[in-house]
Amino acid sequence: MTQGALKLLNIGFKNSVAQGRIVAIISAESSPMRRLKEEAKRAGRLVDGTNGRKTRSVLVTDSNHIILSSVEPETLLARVQGVSDES
Repeated sequence: MTQGALKLLNIGFKNSVAQGRIVAIISAESSPMRRLKEEAKRAGRLVDGTNGRKTRSVLVTDSNHIILSSVEPETLLARVQGVSDES
């Protein structure tokens, strides 16, 4: 069985996530997202990719892992859609 090339999403600070595993990209500002982060941390499913910066995006994967990013959700979405965000 052959697989296509694995597409990675740059979530900042040289961290990447497999695009095919992402279910949602959500803003980190809401109370439900804070609760989701705490629940994932207790369950050992939290991956912090912020490099100590403010969390701006929460990525949910198909394995129910929660990934934190300091990149804005709109920027991550543009990267997934292949729009250049470099100006």
